[in-house]
Amino acid sequence: MPFILIPIILAVLVVFIRQVNQYERAVMFTMGRFSGIKEPGWRMVVPVFQNMRKVDMRINVIDVPDQDAITKDNVSIRVNAVVYYKVRDARAAVIEIFNYGFAISQLAQTTMRDIVGEVELDELLANRDEISKRIKGIVDEASDPWGIAVVSVELKHVELPENLKRTISKQAEAERERRAVIISAQGEVAAAENIAKAATILSAAPGALHLRTLQSLNDISSDQSNTIVFATPVEVLRAFDAPKKQ
Repeated sequence: MPFILIPIILAVLVVFIRQVNQYERAVMFTMGRFSGIKEPGWRMVVPVFQNMRKVDMRINVIDVPDQDAITKDNVSIRVNAVVYYKVRDARAAVIEIFNYGFAISQLAQTTMRDIVGEVELDELLANRDEISKRIKGIVDEASDPWGIAVVSVELKHVELPENLKRTISKQAEAERERRAVIISAQGEVAAAENIAKAATILSAAPGALHLRTLQSLNDISSDQSNTIVFATPVEVLRAFDAPKKQ
């Protein structure tokens, strides 16, 4: 007798019992009407009279495809993004919207084009995080009646026209050259100031310039291939002028 009951029990479990996983919530309908939300575990569902729709409550990801958009300064670009969202209210996600995943994707596409059209290209490239937050705020507010919470929106890529890429590249190269010239000029100014300080110190000490000249000749003579040109120190010339002035 017990062996006969085992198949019957298994048949009852298969027909009447449904499993709701930890990451799911089940929306229950009884005779076509909403009758409650089922938590994770084994739940009894009476066939014909009852129906159960499982809803995944985990964070989901939507890859928003490339969209053609025109910025406020009339630059044609292509942008794409990724949207992270999760179901906040399982009942609304089933009853209020037919396919919330597709709806979120379409809403994100139109919102992204609208926001890009409100900003200039420089602002879009420089403040990508701020633009993403604006898109997230609009999509989150619009999807709130569907029981959806938008976690974040990230702009992945902004594709520029080829001619604009070349222009930006030339501009960046010109900027690098300008900075190199400024740095070189600043180095020359610093070197000139140091030379002027050194000349002042040498001229203030008698014989200092002559000692510096001898040191330079010693350094040059270490290599026999060098041609030495002897420079007469100014102090020597002044020594010749001293008797004439007396």
